[in-house]
Amino acid sequence: MQNVTLSRPFDLAGTLRRARTASRALARADRDGALLRIADALLERRAEILAANAEDVAAERAKGTPDALLDRLTLDELRLQGIADAVRQVAGLPDPLHRHLDSWTLPNGLVVRKVSVPFGVIGMVYESRPNVTVDAAVLALRAGSAVVLRGSANALRSNRVLVAAMRDALPRAGLPEDAVQLIDSPDRRFVTELLSARGLVDLVIPRGGASLINHVVETAKVPVIETGTGNCHIFVDASADLERAEAVVLNAKVQRPGVCNAAETLLVHEAVAETFLPRVLTTLERAGVRLVGCERTRAVHPGVGVATEADWETEYLGLELAVRVVASLDEVVDHINRYGTQHSEAILTGSSENASRFQDEVDAAAVFVNASTRFTDGFEFGFGAEIGISTQKLHARGPLGLAEITTYKYLLNGQGQVRR
Repeated sequence: MQNVTLSRPFDLAGTLRRARTASRALARADRDGALLRIADALLERRAEILAANAEDVAAERAKGTPDALLDRLTLDELRLQGIADAVRQVAGLPDPLHRHLDSWTLPNGLVVRKVSVPFGVIGMVYESRPNVTVDAAVLALRAGSAVVLRGSANALRSNRVLVAAMRDALPRAGLPEDAVQLIDSPDRRFVTELLSARGLVDLVIPRGGASLINHVVETAKVPVIETGTGNCHIFVDASADLERAEAVVLNAKVQRPGVCNAAETLLVHEAVAETFLPRVLTTLERAGVRLVGCERTRAVHPGVGVATEADWETEYLGLELAVRVVASLDEVVDHINRYGTQHSEAILTGSSENASRFQDEVDAAAVFVNASTRFTDGFEFGFGAEIGISTQKLHARGPLGLAEITTYKYLLNGQGQVRR
């Protein structure tokens, strides 16, 4: 009789329990050494990783996936080297645990200390980008937490090999391999189960499009840090240096259009619209950007499509841009606070007064003066690799680096005090 081996169904509860057990060994372990081992393992297995990724990309290309989204999925030698370099950078950052955050002595003599500690088990739900698999894992590990990863189905081959490489590296540094776990199934019910796993997971971070994030936020029974969509704006003020402004706008839109900190709407003051718009829009068109705009934009630059209400609200994640001529800074602030997603906003100006007003009045995690929105990034901020950009106001905002994925506890030392 022929033996038949049946594959076991994925056991999320067991995975989370193993992650919880593994997390208890991390706070005092050689976590920076483990990260260096991971960086080496990723490069040692580069052929296997890139081959798996090529299969993922080919499958998506056959489905007609847009180029900008394919770019998010794609790994190559240079990007994989960049991922390994980012891992090494995180390994070299100061330990985020056991940091003294505050201390004081009570009138009864009790000494109170507030110190940083790990969350425990962090779940990560994200789309497409396989670099997030490594970023999330190494940041969680450096912050003393085990991580459970659930990437999208279209990157499952890539994620399997990346996670296998990281798990193989951990025991070499004395850490349990179960500190990094992959939800190795495309079945979406496991996302819902993860979000309901109170007592087994301490925090979930979603990273992806609006539908994914909304599902996580609306479904979760465990704590969530929301990484939001990026409907980002650039405002060219009347006093802006127009040559520099053109370079910044081009960078913010086309340098990597499929990411959350790319610009989606260009606002231009009416005083410079007739001078600036023809040149910058021509440059953008030559770069392949499809333009839609308000009536005044279309009057200055014929051929621009008609912008609808939906265009002002859209995170395109591609070579598309909405353009509007505005009459005042008040109009700019109103537009951004109405349509923006509190991610990244920029003003290009020569007026310190307008720059200050813009930064004070625009509600966003990152507000730039005379710089591209593309700088909203943990690596660029000096945090090392990041898990995502939080657009909420609790518990963290902006790039989620090491400090943002730790919590704290109070340590109290006394000499026999009792409460009366």
